[in-house]
Amino acid sequence: MLFALICKDKPEHLHVRMDVRANHVAFLKTLNEAGKLKFAGPFFDDDGKPNGGLVVIEAADRAEAAAIGSQDPFARADLFQSVDIRQWSWAFNNPA
Repeated sequence: MLFALICKDKPEHLHVRMDVRANHVAFLKTLNEAGKLKFAGPFFDDDGKPNGGLVVIEAADRAEAAAIGSQDPFARADLFQSVDIRQWSWAFNNPA
């Protein structure tokens, strides 16, 4: 199953995002190599600064998706104000 992790950063935490970004990208690369990552990328505010992100992963169930999300260095650095985990399905332009 696919799960979307919709993450919103805490206000005034851009410095945390930038400090931890390299570790976050390395984490996503390991998920990708394991075949778990489908796609990911940041959200931006009106000033063009990142303020959250979308990560879509494959997991057996919501509990596994939450466990994977909790291992993200951004989550471990307490960057997120909220993380919404939702089961998701491709409807159009599925690359598979």
